[in-house]
Amino acid sequence: MYDEPAFDPVPHPPAEPPPPGTCDCQVHIFHPDRVRYPLATERVYQLPAGTVEDAERMHAALGIERGVLVQASLYGADNRLLADSLAGRPNYRGIAIVDDTVPDDELYRLHRAGVRGARFNFSPILGLAPSNDEFRRTIRRIAELGWHARINAAGDGLLDIGELLRDVPCPVVIDHMAHVQFTRGISQPVFALALDLLANENVWIMLSGADRRSGRAQPWADTVPFGRRFIEAAPGRAIWSTDWPHVKYGKPMVNDGALLELLYAYAPEADVRRAILVENPARLMGFAA
Repeated sequence: MYDEPAFDPVPHPPAEPPPPGTCDCQVHIFHPDRVRYPLATERVYQLPAGTVEDAERMHAALGIERGVLVQASLYGADNRLLADSLAGRPNYRGIAIVDDTVPDDELYRLHRAGVRGARFNFSPILGLAPSNDEFRRTIRRIAELGWHARINAAGDGLLDIGELLRDVPCPVVIDHMAHVQFTRGISQPVFALALDLLANENVWIMLSGADRRSGRAQPWADTVPFGRRFIEAAPGRAIWSTDWPHVKYGKPMVNDGALLELLYAYAPEADVRRAILVENPARLMGFAA
């Protein structure tokens, strides 16, 4: 049925429960029905386990009350699974993949379904990177809906698009801590650029993915100085996610409770932690305060 290794099915709650209203700002969802939800022709990984019901169980186990379903590159710009999964789930929002093939009426339908942003994959390996012109066209379209842009640029890819992001007319979320390589230290150019971009009140940072790129074993202590510096730069524009179900993880599978504990290491202060987990995502995604 599935082709990729499964996520850890028994998430361990953190020692300290997350605050009420906590939001996991990125989970990817999949479905075994390949007829109803066909996979993209060009893809770099195979179908993993991880339905929206699986995500809900993980969130319930960890005390997470809200979530954001992010369109997986495996489905390209066919957002049917995303829209169907949002139906009847008011505590979830969605992030679509949008390109020139997606008509305006589909954007409006996705908005009514609960989509509040579009993800742009600038990683060459995914084969979905938009041209600069297509990016600008799509940004204009989603800005009219009040959506934000999610930017996924692997490795040092952010360096190639930094100038492109400076005049975007909607909020911009830099995914996965800008994909900094923690073994390269805080002087690396991509980290400096990310901090520079965060000086713009339009730019946000998502605190996620550090477990993948850490040069150390859990609890990934080498990532903590980076996480704290990002929060210092934009405490009101930092959000957090598990990035469940950890496709192509490449390490012994992580337990999602440990990712909340890592966020706690970045933000030991209760008020800052609440901002990142509750208040900031509520404002960005349109949840009630």
